[in-house]
Amino acid sequence: MNILNTKAAILSTIMDKASLKQVVYKNTQVVFEELRIVVKNLIEEYNSELGEVDENILLDFEDKGEFEYQIKIASDILVFSMYSNVFQFDRDHAVWQKDYVKHNPNNAYSGIINIYNFLSDSFKFKRSEDLGYLVARIFINQENHYIVEGKRQLGLLQADLSVTKADSDNLRNIVETAINYSLNFDLLVPPYDNVKIMSVAQMFEKIQNSKIKTGKRLGFQFKSDDV
Repeated sequence: MNILNTKAAILSTIMDKASLKQVVYKNTQVVFEELRIVVKNLIEEYNSELGEVDENILLDFEDKGEFEYQIKIASDILVFSMYSNVFQFDRDHAVWQKDYVKHNPNNAYSGIINIYNFLSDSFKFKRSEDLGYLVARIFINQENHYIVEGKRQLGLLQADLSVTKADSDNLRNIVETAINYSLNFDLLVPPYDNVKIMSVAQMFEKIQNSKIKTGKRLGFQFKSDDV
């Protein structure tokens, strides 16, 4: 291949890839904003009923900017965050087994929206050592199709990239499943050996900042996790 042909190939690849990734990014951005609206509406709906029982258990929404927002539910916080980058599924991923991707590999490029679960006290008391867990992640491609990867029931919401588009009903289902899943996992007592020794400095830090590492029994795996 001569220099001119090489240059033409490079320019063509840049233009094709850039155009594709722009479409995927914009789709992901639109879905992220639709998800923001879904979350706000869901909170308003739930609070209208919870407020009649106890105002102290109302859900709360906090906007953190273009790429993140949070909802507080009881003692939990769900953080929704969007990557600014576009990714391609690795060749071992199940999406490559579908004709939808085999016939058009560009459909394997996706934006990602993550849903993390934290304890609300971790944020309230700024316990920087506390753990948060990835509950689910949503992949959106150039045709606005999506799949969800997560633990157990979250992983079953949508696994075929060729089938479903991200509309408000599907997004609400994802949010409610993530909320339900997170609420049904409680704190576990830390192993004795993990907390049996503490330095004077750690004790002072604990007193000042309540910094004992805390996390819920969640975790995140795609293939085999029976926890």
